[in-house]
Formats: sequence, C-alpha cells, structure tokens
Amino acid sequence: MPKTRGLFITFEGGEGAGKSTQIRHLADRLSRRGFEVLVTREPGGSSGAEAVRHVLLSGAAQSYGTGMEALLFAAARNDHVRHVIRPALERGTMVLCDRFMDSSRVYQGVSGELSADFLGHLERVAIDGTPPDLTIILDIPAAAGLARAQARAIAAGVETPDRYERENIAVHETRRQAFLDIANREPQRCRVIDATRDESTIAGDVMAAVTPLLADYPSAESGAEGGETEGVS
Repeated sequence: MPKTRGLFITFEGGEGAGKSTQIRHLADRLSRRGFEVLVTREPGGSSGAEAVRHVLLSGAAQSYGTGMEALLFAAARNDHVRHVIRPALERGTMVLCDRFMDSSRVYQGVSGELSADFLGHLERVAIDGTPPDLTIILDIPAAAGLARAQARAIAAGVETPDRYERENIAVHETRRQAFLDIANREPQRCRVIDATRDESTIAGDVMAAVTPLLADYPSAESGAEGGETEGVS
C-alpha cells in the first residue's frame, strides 16, 4: 500500500563534509521525480530555533557549559520538529535536514563529555517520536574537512570561524570516529559515504542509499523525469 507520510532523511558529518552540497543534489533529484521536498537545517529550521542558532554558533552560550548548550539544542530541535518537520512529513513531503540528533550525540555527548543517559532523555523529548528514516553520514578526515570549510568561508567572505570550527584537529577527529561508531551501532538507519571524492560520485551514492526507501511512494513509480541519469548531477 502506498505511503502517505513523507521520508525524513538527515545528513551528518564533520565540518566541511559537504552536507549542504549533497542535500542540494538530492533535493534536485527527488524534485525531478515528482516529490515535494523540504530542505532544512539545525540548529535552526523554524522561527524559534533560528533565534537560538546565533547564540549557539557564536559561542555566546559556551561559558554556561556543555549541558546548557545541549538544553538549547534540544529546545531548538523540539520547536523545529513540532512546527516544521512533522507537519511536512504528514503532508507527504520528503524532509532533508542538515544535522539532527546525531550531531548532539557527537558534539555534546562524545566530545562534550555529557553522559549518554542525560542526552538520551533530552533526545526523546526533543525529537518527540520523530526519528529519521535514513541518516547519511558523510565521512572525511578532519584535516581535509576543515580545509574545505576554511576555503568555503574565505569564498563567502566570512573571516571568523564558528564555535565548532575553532576547535583543534584532535577534537574533530574524535567527532569523526563518533559518527562512524553511531553508524556501526545503527546500520539499519545509517549509511556511511566516503566524502573525499567528487560531488557527482558522492551524489550517486547518496541517491543509491535513498532509492530503496522510495519503492512505496507513488511518485517514484514514474521513474526519473527530465532525462535524469543516476550518478550524474
């Protein structure tokens, strides 16, 4: 029986992994297949969550400790879920989100040293019964990812790195391994994709990971529209 609820797909990975680029490629491919697509991000995505975004990324909350940051992320996520993500899924929209619950597990849990029990309670409240159907983890060595992030910032005219980009390479490598550990623990939900390659190759692998989930959706039955070729964006 065709599904009426949309798919919730999240993208995770370290700094400079190319999440926003690959979300854009996937959104384009799904749109060409006739799906309604919503692209969103965390922290942010809803009016309430966007108000918290600057506080978190600027480092203004850092002096209050990792626990306070985790609470702010959870509050922003819950607002995002209730006002944006869940309503879109109920309309049958494909929701693509740049970061979600796994980033909190990694950034506040592993490298922030908050207990898994504390974060688990926060996560249950924050996502409120709306976990991702699929999580794409874009994997890249920390040094390469940070170099990409720096080049991107220079191109955009951004001189000051954000709260997380300022941290040392060892911390970023710890986070990389933490994402891989999550994927190993939850293989049904997570797919790890090598993000060191060219955009088109990565986009093809992302689409290959998503395609099996589209079988129960009517729009997928029409196949690729507009002459789309898999593996080329």
